[in-house]
Formats: sequence, structure tokens, C-alpha cells
Amino acid sequence: MPRSHNLENPPFPILIGDIGGTNARFWLLADAQAEPNQFPNVHTADFATIDAAIQQCVLDKTPVRPKSAILAVAGPIKGDEIPLTNCDWVVKPRDMISGLGFSDVLIVNDFEAQALAVATLPDEYRQPIGDNVESPVASRVVLGPGTGLGVAGLVHAQDTWFPVPGEGGHVDIGPRSQRDFEIFPHLAPIEGRISAEQLLCGRGIVNIYQAVCKADGLEPQWHDPADVTSRALAGTDRAAEETISLFVTYLARLAGDLALIFMARGGVYLSGGISQKIARALTTDQFRAAFEDKAPHSAMMKSIPTFIVTHPQAALSGLAAYARAPSSFGLATEGRRWRSS
Repeated sequence: MPRSHNLENPPFPILIGDIGGTNARFWLLADAQAEPNQFPNVHTADFATIDAAIQQCVLDKTPVRPKSAILAVAGPIKGDEIPLTNCDWVVKPRDMISGLGFSDVLIVNDFEAQALAVATLPDEYRQPIGDNVESPVASRVVLGPGTGLGVAGLVHAQDTWFPVPGEGGHVDIGPRSQRDFEIFPHLAPIEGRISAEQLLCGRGIVNIYQAVCKADGLEPQWHDPADVTSRALAGTDRAAEETISLFVTYLARLAGDLALIFMARGGVYLSGGISQKIARALTTDQFRAAFEDKAPHSAMMKSIPTFIVTHPQAALSGLAAYARAPSSFGLATEGRRWRSS
């Protein structure tokens, strides 16, 4: 079993990585004060294994040999082999130690890294949604539609930020409005239910679009989320426009639910590429209206700020903050940290 060494910081140089379903991103920190050496994005489909990607895209490109790796992965972490949720890669820390030369490997959830970013990013990298632009030092939530839908909490206690990973993207989501009840019968359930991730991710945009078309007796014209989104934002396709409008509403409802669960007075943060691409739609009054519509607690919801994370490499920024000062964060490492003998 992997061993926890909470009192020993991972030794520098440290490779940090954000491993998503579609892309993997890497930085290399030579020491705690150094600016990161940034590497080009890696398409996961281009490599059979994460080890091959790290070797060819990082280790072969730099004379600096990292002693440690801190990797954020999209999927639950259990055991010595960690399959990714939306990618064929399997992370095997023991193989990384024996084959790539690391002495210390820490694996965290990808949205733990996003939560670390939310705790540490400067104001310039958060775009307010609504009039409330202040983010008090209090518990927060981060969620991000991308290849899938990631969710994490961030609890502030004893002057420390504690990231709380989970699989919140797989909670149930259901209809509320009359239009929802017209559309939802045309969504394909998984074992009898509709999860948030079926709607609030890239393929979710297509799922909503196709359901809208079916509800209106139309033939779907687009089968790629980028096509739907671009035509919606350009105002050239009514079904696409409604799709993004519904996407914004459903995302806001879920964000409001999570704010209630975590009592996230410090704010709810939307991360990921989709949030940035549809920022113009998210920053209308529609998002806040759906977010605050939580009777009998609507007044309280009005006081909770919402933001779009605009940092292009937010997860890596969060991991770098942890790598430089692990003791500043309540990040659990037991069962998720491997070291050479």
C-alpha cells in the first residue's frame, strides 16, 4: 500500500501535472521560488500511457531531472493503479518511480487542484458574475464543465484551506420548468436517471441541443459542442441559442445547490474551458437568477458571490502553490502518496 509522509515535503525539482480527459498539462518547478518551466499541452489520445507522455513531452525536453511528481487526475484515487474517468490512461505511481526516476509521487483529484487554485489565485484571475465582487475568507465551491463535470469543496478552518474532492458531477439533475418537462423526455437516461454530467459538459451541450431539436420536431444540424456553442453565441441558430441558455440555467441551479451544501459564503467558482468560452452567456442576469432561486433561502443566496476562473492553467497554479508550501494546506496524502524504498 502507498505510504503517507505528511511531515516530509516532496523534494524539488517537482513535476506538476493536470491530467484531464482530453489534455494533459505539465509544469516543472526547480525550487520553491522559481517560476515554472511550462511545457506544451499534451493530447492524451496521442500517447498510450501517461508515462510515455511524460518521458517524451517533459523529460526528453529538459536537462532538469524532477525528483517528485504531484499530479492531478480526473477520477477517483484508490489503490496502486488509478484509471482516469474520461481517458484510457491508467496512472501507476510505482511504475513512475521505477521507470521515470521519481522518488516521490503524489496523486490528487483534478478538482482538488482547482480548489487549491481557488484558495490562492489573485483577483485578476476571477471574473465576477453579478454585482457581488468580494470573496470573503470562507468556504467555497468550484465546479467546471469540460470533458466531464468536476466538483470540489474548499473548507476554511483553523486558518487553513482544506480541499474536499468528490464526484459531485454525478448527482441527479431534474426538470423544473414547463420547458424542462418538454425536453427531459428526449434525454437518454443512464440506468434510469439523468446526472448533472450528462448535461453540463462538452457532450452535455450536444445532449441538450439534440433534446431541444427533438422536442420541437427539428432535425439536429450540429454534433460537436463547439459548433453548437459558436452558433449560439453568434445568434445564428435558435435551437443552439436555447441550448446554451438552458446550459447556463442548469449550471446555475447546480451551483446554487452546491453553495447550499457547503454554505459557500466565500463564493462559487466556475472553472474550465467551457466556462471561459461562454462567459458572455454566464455573465447575464440569467445565471444569477437561477442561482439565487432557492426559496426559502433566496436572500442568503444573493449574498454568495459567483465567479469565472480565468487563469489559463488554474489547476497547475493551485498545485504549484501547494508544492511551494504544503504546510499551508490541509491536503490529505494518506493512500495517495508513493515513495521509493
